[in-house]
Parts: sequence; structure tokens; C-alpha cells
Amino acid sequence: MRPFLLVLSIIRNAETRSLVRLVLNEAGHRVIEADGYAQADLLLKNALSPDLLVVEPSSTSSLETALFRKFLKSASVEHICLLMRSDEKELRKEASDLGVKHILTLPGTRGDLMAVLDRFAEPIAQQSAGAASPDIETALMKSSIPTDMPALPHLEELGENQYFLAASPAMLNIYRQVKLLADSDIPVLILGESGTGKEVIANLIHKHSQRSRHKFLKVNCAALPAELLESELFGHQRGAFTGAIKDRPGKFEQANHGTLLLDEIGEMSAQMQAKILHVLQDGQFTRLGAQESSKVDVRVLAATNVHMESALLNKSFREDLYYRLSVFTISIPPLRERREEIPYLIEETIRRSPAEMTSGCESNFSSRLMDAALLYDWRGNLRELRNFVTRTMIMRDPDSGVKELEAKIATTAEIADPVEPERALLPCSGMRTIMRDVKDRAEAQLILDALEVSGWNRRHAAQYLNISYRGLLYKIQQHRLTPRLPRDSNGASRIAHTARGNST
Repeated sequence: MRPFLLVLSIIRNAETRSLVRLVLNEAGHRVIEADGYAQADLLLKNALSPDLLVVEPSSTSSLETALFRKFLKSASVEHICLLMRSDEKELRKEASDLGVKHILTLPGTRGDLMAVLDRFAEPIAQQSAGAASPDIETALMKSSIPTDMPALPHLEELGENQYFLAASPAMLNIYRQVKLLADSDIPVLILGESGTGKEVIANLIHKHSQRSRHKFLKVNCAALPAELLESELFGHQRGAFTGAIKDRPGKFEQANHGTLLLDEIGEMSAQMQAKILHVLQDGQFTRLGAQESSKVDVRVLAATNVHMESALLNKSFREDLYYRLSVFTISIPPLRERREEIPYLIEETIRRSPAEMTSGCESNFSSRLMDAALLYDWRGNLRELRNFVTRTMIMRDPDSGVKELEAKIATTAEIADPVEPERALLPCSGMRTIMRDVKDRAEAQLILDALEVSGWNRRHAAQYLNISYRGLLYKIQQHRLTPRLPRDSNGASRIAHTARGNST
């Protein structure tokens, strides 16, 4: 059986891109399309490991050619197939000198592309035939992306107005891990800042598990004192304490054969940690006031925003419980490390809001407002973003939203960069490093000038610079460019733009 390939496509020409996608899909291969070299480079740096990269370089502009050359030098040439016109002799020679072996001349045929695909699939098939079955940890950490990996962006409904959205390499990798965990029944520890969506990931794990037909329940361990938390988890018998007028099952019993999420487990008392450890070890517990123990079959997931290494060092969290819970750990990145998802999250928040709130709100999220949303760090993550979108829809005042975000961006920049730190921290490791830094600064200044001339309308700026819209967004993030804010009454600038060439 011929294996399926994961293919990363970097083709700007719409007609060529459609043809390549059609051929790959018909052959059963998985295609992820990158809108330019910047996005492709980001995907490759964030754990995406394609079997084949199909690239059509463009010689219509010097900037595109420069980006292609830079990408070609950083990518793995043995996995590249180039689609080039016959008159692109110079680029063809450069690619050949760098070791690219698969170069198809446009207009190519379906047979030419299929021949290349077969050459890439053959060694993978031989490797698969001779490979031993890995253990679960090795499979989770090292396996390639499955053939049913979603396209960008991936949106999955979880019920009760919850949904999972992935458009960044990090979140797509988390989705891959969840899919690989589907056939196992191990505990999972979910780590992440407040508001990153830990409960959503737990719900996603339950949905794709063998227990999905049974209940998924959650207990917030930080919301209840130890006495009430014990009753909430294990239940109580009638007369166990004042007010216990009847028998009551706890969450462990209610979630029997299903999944139980222990949210904010890092805030749990030492006494409760010991009791949870006992349940995880033998599946037994005792209701408050009961004489006999009960046994349940529950998969336990745990989540916390506590820094677990610090909690283990200061003995606020039991080491034996930590290792019992963390058979596998999923770390959710903060929103500021997956900014490409912000536009999709804003759209979903608007789409899921009541009709009376969303009426006429499309104009509220202007290009300038979206720029500010992409540049702001969102320390409250998804929760803060949803609150901001809701507030903007209610107020019907996009200018106020822009000013709010720009003021927060200014405050963050002034704290982080009080006196042009890029000059003080300029690396001096050789002429090549210095020249790269100068080039990055010049690129950042060129982009900033185009944005300011266009009034920070990023679509107009992208057209002016002759680069893709998404490519421009990545450059804005890479160089950490922000709008210049008006000077105050003392003539001092509230914020100076920052342009760091190496701050990806």
C-alpha cells in the first residue's frame, strides 16, 4: 500500500496552486497551503515536518526572489520539488547548486507530479515496513502528522458553545497529540496560562477518546474549601455533617466510565492531594460518612496555570501525584505566541454572539483595529480577547477600541524597551551577523513607512510592497512594529516603534 504524504505547498499562482492541490487530493495526500515563504518558514520552525515541499518561485519582484533564495537556503533541499518556468535559468542553477534534485518545468503535467510523489513515497513505504511498533510516548512525540490532519484553520464543535480552533503550528500539534491519545486511556496534565483554553483541550480529549459516549465532568479545585471539595469529589452519606439530609454521589461516581477534569489542581490542599493520589492508584475512594469504599472507572485529566516545577521545589504540590498525573503533558501556548489565530477567533466570537449584538458590527472591526489586536500581547489570552470583542460590539465604537489597545501596546513597549535596547544588545559575532541585522532594520523601516503612508491599512500596504497580506502580518509580528502614537502635551512621544530583526 502506497503511504500518504504530508505536503506543504508554497505556490502564489492561483491556477498552479489549484492544479497541484487537485492532483495531491486525488492521490490521497494531505496538503497544507502556505501563503508565502514567511508563513512556510514559521510552520517549519514550529514542528511541522512535511514529507514534501512543492514550491513555485516567483521572479516578478526582487523581494520575492530574495525571499525564495533565503527560504531555499534554510529549508531541507532533499524534500523540495520546484515548479519553474524554462526561462528562469539563473534561479534553476542556484537551486541545483544547493542540492535540489526535483525541478519540474511549467506548465507541468499530472504525470510529472505523480512521478515525483511516487519517488518520495517509496522510501517512506520501505521505512514503514521495517519499523517496529513504538511505545505510546515515542509515538506521541515522534510520529508524523496523520493523514487526517486538518487544514488551516481547523474548527471543531465541542457542544455547549465550546469549540476548538487551530490555525497555528503549535495548536495543530496539540490536535495531533489529542488524536494520538484517542486509543489510550492515560492521565493527561494540561498546562497553560489563565484563559488559554485548558478546559477546551480537556473536552477535546474526551470527545476523541473511547469514553466519549459517557459523561465529561469538571471540578474547579480552587473554588471550594477542602471540606466542601472532598464532598464534591467523593460524595457523602446522609448525616455525615450538618445539612447532609440525604446520600449524594460525588463527581467521581457521576463520571463513572467517563472523564473527570480536575481544574486548577495546583491550588489543591496537601490533604486532598493525598486522597486524589489514592484514587488514581487503585480507583477506590470512600464517601464522607461511609464505612465501605467505592470503586469507579474514571479517566482523570488535570489542568493548572501554576508553574509545576516551582510548586514541586517549594513542596506545595506532591511529587508522587505530579508523576501520576503527568503520564503525558500538553502545554498550551499563550495567545501572543499564536497571533495568526486572532482574526479567526474574533470572527468566531462575532458569529456566536446574539443577533441583536452583532447587527452592524462588521464595520466595527476595521483594518486598523485588527492590526492593533494582532500586535497586542493579550495577557488574559482567549478570555481577554472575547471580552474585548464583546465590549467593542456593544459600544459600537471602533475608535475607542483602537485607542484602548494602542494605549496598552504603548505601556507594554515602554516597560520592555525604555531606552532603545536593540542598540545595547546588538550582537557583535561577525560581519555576517551585523549585515543581517542592518538588512532586517532596513526591511522593518520599509514596512513601517508603507504602513504609515497607507494609514496602517495592511491590505493597501501589502499591495504597495508587492507581498502577500499574510506575509505582511508575519513581518509586522517579526519586527514588532506598532503605530506611532500622538505626542503628549510635553512633546514626548508616547511610544516609539520597535524593529527587532531577530525577535521571532
